[in-house]
Amino acid sequence: MKKYIFIPTLLLTIILLAGCSDSGTKNNSKPFNPANDEYISVADRIEFDEYEHEYPVNVHPTLNVPTQITRIDDLYFIVDCYNNQIIFNENLTDPISEWSVMTTQITMAHTVASDGYVYLVDDTENHRVLIMEKRTDENGEYYFSRTGIFNDIGTRPHCINYDEATDTFYVLSSMTGQIFLFRRAEGTGDVYLTSVKSFPELDGYYIRSFTIIGDELFLVSGDASITVVDMSDFTVKCKYPVPNELVGMIQIIKIQDYFYITVSTDGYGSQDAATIIRTKDLSKLINGEYEDVYHYFIGG
Repeated sequence: MKKYIFIPTLLLTIILLAGCSDSGTKNNSKPFNPANDEYISVADRIEFDEYEHEYPVNVHPTLNVPTQITRIDDLYFIVDCYNNQIIFNENLTDPISEWSVMTTQITMAHTVASDGYVYLVDDTENHRVLIMEKRTDENGEYYFSRTGIFNDIGTRPHCINYDEATDTFYVLSSMTGQIFLFRRAEGTGDVYLTSVKSFPELDGYYIRSFTIIGDELFLVSGDASITVVDMSDFTVKCKYPVPNELVGMIQIIKIQDYFYITVSTDGYGSQDAATIIRTKDLSKLINGEYEDVYHYFIGG
């Protein structure tokens, strides 16, 4: 039995920091202007939350099921899922106890993403998305304040990606087969829900994440397949079936010629299936034609 099942999740995101290949190109989107562009709703604005500034230092000596590590501008962020917090630091060498806290006003969050101005956080168990902004205190230290909230974002929003080419945040509702699109108004911190894309064939399945690769979204894989969506019109281009031992995929990325995939469980929910695999051809997964690379990593 493999221990520390969170390791594949964390390591795959670390791989992401090294850079991934892009399989296509997209035209840059024009800035969003709510006076002219259609939208569904705007985030509820909230005032600065003093609580989050009073206790900026991490009080937990260890991580508890970290679901993401990412670098945004000059800071590293770790989503410390089961400790219900996101922490940040300028380097990866300091002890976790010396990291600062971005927010604790979340319940089992999974990801954070930014366009360089605002930061969006999926507050998974509260079915909402938080909007935050980075600020500097009187000592020149960074802290984050909540500036907006979107409630009722599907069921258990579970993954956020910001795509610079389309200037859009994409938020996955993990249980309803929906992706919510958010855009920030140019020159402001105001964020707008502009569209909701639905994939009825995924409704009711647990879809943990998606990855933007070129002009496509790759969603994994609760319905026993990897779903590939064309971002130009949000139609499903194809589906790659996967065997039972890979059904509980966490994330997929492409690095050079390989797709790297982390797996948490099999189709029965057993965490003994946790691993990291890679393949050059997703269509061969169903036949078991892939390389298991878990043993190359610490804890494998």
